[in-house]
Amino acid sequence: MSITLFITILTIGGMVTTLLTEAIKKMYANMKKDYSSNIIALVNAIVVGGGGTTVVYMLMGIPWSVNNVICLVLMAIAVWIASMLGFDKVVQTVKQIADMDKEKAE
Repeated sequence: MSITLFITILTIGGMVTTLLTEAIKKMYANMKKDYSSNIIALVNAIVVGGGGTTVVYMLMGIPWSVNNVICLVLMAIAVWIASMLGFDKVVQTVKQIADMDKEKAE
């Protein structure tokens, strides 16, 4: 797997996993059920990261070797980490910017 392909899958997988995780969290909140954000993100990352990498392998004709299967598993873990770090940091940054605007207005 090339670096370009890795970064592309990681970026797209991280974004899709983050959006899917937020949608599922809102669904659970509307149903008033308890949930663990990290577990939801993990399951989504396995499905999106692993499944997405599998689809890319098949579409690009990448052979199924031991190294590529290991990369597939590591990609699912990388997408999980990226999705967990991504959304929380974006929300934190937006809140900080909003707080700065409120302070300037006062």
